Amino acid sequence: MQENNTISPSILASSNKQDVQSISFDSFLNEFKATIKRLFREENDINQLSVKRGITPDMLGQIMDCNPLSLSIPVEFGGRGGTVAENMQMLSAASYESMALSLTLGINSALFMQPVAKYGQPEAKKEVFERFLNAQNMGGLMITEPGYGSDALNMQTSFIEEKNHYHLRGTKHWAGLTGQADYWLLTARKLTETGNLQRDIDFFICDNTAHEQKIVVDEYFENLGLYQIPYGRNLLDVKIPKTQRLIPHSTGVKMMLDLLHRSRMHFPGMGLGFIKRMLDEAIAHCQQRLIGGKSLFTYDQVQQRLARLQADFTICSALSMKGSQMADIKNDLTALGLEANIIKTVTTDLMQESAQSLLTLVGAIGYKLNHIAGRGTVDTRPFQIFEGSNDILYNQISESLTKLMKTAKETNLYRFLSEFNLTEQASKHLKELLSFDVDLQIAQRKSVELGKLMSRIVSMDLVIQLGNAGFRADLIDGAISMLKQEISNLINDYSFVQRTLVVENYEDGGAWNKCI
Repeated sequence: MQENNTISPSILASSNKQDVQSISFDSFLNEFKATIKRLFREENDINQLSVKRGITPDMLGQIMDCNPLSLSIPVEFGGRGGTVAENMQMLSAASYESMALSLTLGINSALFMQPVAKYGQPEAKKEVFERFLNAQNMGGLMITEPGYGSDALNMQTSFIEEKNHYHLRGTKHWAGLTGQADYWLLTARKLTETGNLQRDIDFFICDNTAHEQKIVVDEYFENLGLYQIPYGRNLLDVKIPKTQRLIPHSTGVKMMLDLLHRSRMHFPGMGLGFIKRMLDEAIAHCQQRLIGGKSLFTYDQVQQRLARLQADFTICSALSMKGSQMADIKNDLTALGLEANIIKTVTTDLMQESAQSLLTLVGAIGYKLNHIAGRGTVDTRPFQIFEGSNDILYNQISESLTKLMKTAKETNLYRFLSEFNLTEQASKHLKELLSFDVDLQIAQRKSVELGKLMSRIVSMDLVIQLGNAGFRADLIDGAISMLKQEISNLINDYSFVQRTLVVENYEDGGAWNKCI
């Protein structure tokens, strides 16, 4: 009797394959939007959910019933085999309702499923994707270690090769979905017979449901914001079957760069829906709120903030188009750090800026954690930190720029950018501002400022391209105007000479009351 009621995984996969692939993307996306709107705004109140840790299994189950992760599963394994553009639209729909949900789906798709699809061995891919389709499994990525955050290449998690498996030992922390994911991508360096760690990095698929692959959660963190995503410190002492090692196309370090650059190019997908929500909430509030007998919407300073929010939406739309064109798993993104870093930094700055703008417009009520403005402010701040702190990435952008200028034997910024493929259209709008020489041996603080300047110039170029593709003209004009103002301010910051250093013994002579 029991055997007759059992459906084999292969039959289930075949049935699910037909269901998933027979639905058009538009129908899939509409159903997904309707489901999360119902869950977060009709049947539940996300303003109350947002102050609680985690997401209920019932809610998560209903979301996963829509099979959003099927977009990242290749067609031959039963998935939709969706394009990056489709995946980013799904992430955007999720972030309009919940930043934490969008990040959860982004972690699964960009940091686990896409790397497995590109670098996984056939035996592992078959089992992983079948469980994602049919058992609502989830996956994450563990790179960061205590003491080795941005210094990931010096990670201390090690592995040794034994007869039938790889034995990994180490500690990882700040991995999103800690204790919740069924699968993990683990990074480690090979331990040599002399006790040293090799320079290269390897990736392994860890099945957290298997006894010898179980990861121990040593501590759950009380993270500020993104309450629905668990983070913590994880202890690794696991034995991974050899079929679950990812196979790099050249080196492990290049595989990691390809993976991280692709993930950063997905950020506009998460950012766009969130910024749109901030814009919609801000417009609705300002139209309804009366100050001095007048609608808040009629005040000039309010119009400036709303116009800036609308420009953020347009800029992020341009970044979305660029990311969708570049980030297909068939493409090797190893050498595209400049583009990936610009997309990530600008998107995350826009996310935080838009939340701060809404918080200012709604006033004191927005400072509540269970208000969308307060929640948005704390939820978006980590995006400027994880996957590379923005200050570090701006410095890397600047280093890439100055290296290219040295190769071209050019120090004049306008002359270089007017011939550079990422900025040739924007530079036409900025000739007077950019006609100055760049010191190619600049201090690090100036390097960060130059990187931020470069990121906004590239963003303007992408906005122009978006306009040429048919995007609404008045939105394009508004975004270009806002970017030009920001670029002007950034040039002033860059040109101002400032070498102030911290005074370590500042308390000696630093008490104001002694000056009375």
